[in-house]
Amino acid sequence: MAENTVKKEILLPSERKMSRKEKWDYTLHEMKRNYMCYIMLAPFMLLFLVFTVVPVVMSLPMGFTDFNMASLPKWVGFQNFYTMFLEDDVFIQSIRTTLIFAIFTGPLSYAMSFLLAWLINELHPTLKTIFTLIFYAPSMAGNIYFVWQLIFSGDQYGYLNAFLTELGITSSAIQWLTDGNYVLPCVIIVQLWVSMGAGFLAMRAGFQGIDKSMYEAGAIEGIKNRWQELIYITIPSMGPSLMFAAVMQIVSAFTVDIVGRMLAGFPSTDYKVHTIMTHAFDYGWVRYEMGYSSAVCFVLFVVMLVCNKLVGKLLGKYVD
Repeated sequence: MAENTVKKEILLPSERKMSRKEKWDYTLHEMKRNYMCYIMLAPFMLLFLVFTVVPVVMSLPMGFTDFNMASLPKWVGFQNFYTMFLEDDVFIQSIRTTLIFAIFTGPLSYAMSFLLAWLINELHPTLKTIFTLIFYAPSMAGNIYFVWQLIFSGDQYGYLNAFLTELGITSSAIQWLTDGNYVLPCVIIVQLWVSMGAGFLAMRAGFQGIDKSMYEAGAIEGIKNRWQELIYITIPSMGPSLMFAAVMQIVSAFTVDIVGRMLAGFPSTDYKVHTIMTHAFDYGWVRYEMGYSSAVCFVLFVVMLVCNKLVGKLLGKYVD
């Protein structure tokens, strides 16, 4: 008499709900199996822990103290936050300026990075390399944005002033980087120019990683034009790249500082380009009020964390 055999379906850990012990055992098993990867990552992770994680963790309790680096921290509770939101007019203005930068150099830069990566992906391989280098160069060339000082120079020899004068649009030089009416738009343009770095490169990699056979299958299934390819194949196929680029753009948009200080001076005219990050720099590295500076950074960290969560929910369906 033949025995009845029952096939037991074996599910991967990602396909079934595991207990906490099973998750821990599975994680240890994977770590042992890939131990060489962890050994190679160890130097970076050690430096990242010491110079990034530890300072971030320390800044939270420091924000509740009065610490000027000349004496021991003194606990003041929520006094720093009270002063920040109710008595510090420059901080309130820095919130407005940061939001303006975030709106223009966040979503706009993200959309431009995606559009440029999409267009470059259609070019010949040689042209792909050339144009990728061109658009990525500003983010890896350090202080190259100083070239914009020549363009926005406030004398008649500045490129923009000379161009406008030649066309007869203006009759005198405009102080682009010191006039409160012009300085913010000028710095936004420069920041937008330098912000398409890691996000743009991630999107280029995302386009390169799409399986070409998916477009052939889409054509068989009824996809008729490039717009439908973009919506139904391209975007869903590069979810991780879109998420990474979004996180990098959020960080870049909310931490605008160095470009404004270098081009418009510190402090800028009427604090027009004074961002939250600039405010933290002012109190941390100029006045050495580390407690107040840590409180400012903590507020910025919370705002960025909330934005990351919102973006995660919007793009989460494409990541898996």
